[in-house]
Amino acid sequence: MTVHTLPAAEAIARLAEFDTVIDARSESEHAEDRLPGAVNWPSLNDEERRLVGTEYKQISPFAARKRGAMLVARNVAAHIEREVLDKPKDWQPLVYCWRGGQRSGALGLVLGQIGFRVHLLEGGYQAYRRAVLAALEVLPARLQYRIVFGPTGAGKSRLLGELRAQGQQVLDLEALAEHRGSVLGIAPGARQPSQKQFESRLWDTLRGFDAQRLVYIESESRKVGDLRVPPALVDQMRSAPGIALDLPLEQRIALLREEYDFFVRDTGALAERLNALKMLRGTETVSAWQQAARDGRIDELVRALLVEHYDPTYAQSMPRNFAAFASPRASVAWRGDAASLSAAASAVIAAG
Repeated sequence: MTVHTLPAAEAIARLAEFDTVIDARSESEHAEDRLPGAVNWPSLNDEERRLVGTEYKQISPFAARKRGAMLVARNVAAHIEREVLDKPKDWQPLVYCWRGGQRSGALGLVLGQIGFRVHLLEGGYQAYRRAVLAALEVLPARLQYRIVFGPTGAGKSRLLGELRAQGQQVLDLEALAEHRGSVLGIAPGARQPSQKQFESRLWDTLRGFDAQRLVYIESESRKVGDLRVPPALVDQMRSAPGIALDLPLEQRIALLREEYDFFVRDTGALAERLNALKMLRGTETVSAWQQAARDGRIDELVRALLVEHYDPTYAQSMPRNFAAFASPRASVAWRGDAASLSAAASAVIAAG
């Protein structure tokens, strides 16, 4: 049998060496957060865990262990039949569960008996989670950042995309958080990842950066939608040199119509989402915006939101939160087209 246990720090440092990272927890545990690239092979699914837990409390621990063993054996057999029969002898998986105990151990034992070289994550997901949180306290300070400023609709995310296309390191917090950072920043019915999964994604991205090269990042607040940006990263963002991006108002309106097309198609949902602004802008103003949405007067609404809400908020908050806002390292403008965006990105890179 070739089953080896690895401490969390060593396991996550060697993730790329494993052919498959296997999460033996239930589907809901996996959905909340997981190691990067992990696949879900539950030793017990959610309903089975509930059943075993009930039997543990209402009958006896011994009865529950028998029930659990039967279910785990059945599930492990199904995983092997579905996933393992085509694996070569040198296939090397890393297996983990919640604490590195019975669920991953049962799967690892069978895989090891087959003859595969199996590694178990010591301490399981809990140890991984502690390692991620510890890393997020120190990783941000090892990197050099350039903060992209610009009012709502200026195309900061598009500039980041173009910088990435031109070979630069980009940390796109909105993409990791699956939210565009404003009250309208998520499509109706969509959900952000959990806070834990956001932090896992962030850690995985940060650890892949070259500390000798710049990292470009948008001037986000402490939260992206409902998710909190780690304080150590916020501190680095607030003190980093900045790049100012400008786009004329009419092009900003056109860009926002395109990027928020789900609200253009569902004006009722747009009107409903605007309720969140009543505390800031008053019922009368927001009601007028909601009527414009229902009437399909989208350009008029977007212009009003920019001029009356987003631009004043931006002008007040940025000097207070970002040291470099008053004196950016470079100021670039584009016109809403691909050629000028490419030129703007090249100018940003040249500014260093």
